[in-house]
Amino acid sequence: MDALHALAEPHRRKVVEILAHRGQLSASQICDEFDVTPQAMSQHLRVLREANVVQMEKRAQRRLYTLNPRSLDQIRAWAAQMARLWIERLNRLEDALKEDAA
Repeated sequence: MDALHALAEPHRRKVVEILAHRGQLSASQICDEFDVTPQAMSQHLRVLREANVVQMEKRAQRRLYTLNPRSLDQIRAWAAQMARLWIERLNRLEDALKEDAA
């Protein structure tokens, strides 16, 4: 699964936002931010981990999660590609409108 697919789900996007703002958190600290069961949050964290959006470190009985900022490069690249596409389209439309006006 890629980062875009993993972040399509609102709970997982919110996990990323929380980790971006607060840094390293345990699974229980993350779960406390949501109205979901620990099992459901565990599944969300698993998806994010498999997509390499978050990294998990075990310390004794705790699992600590941090955001993997490099995973967001894929999203940035996709957004930049879409922006370039639309800029090109809008430029062609502008050129066509100028030609029609002339």
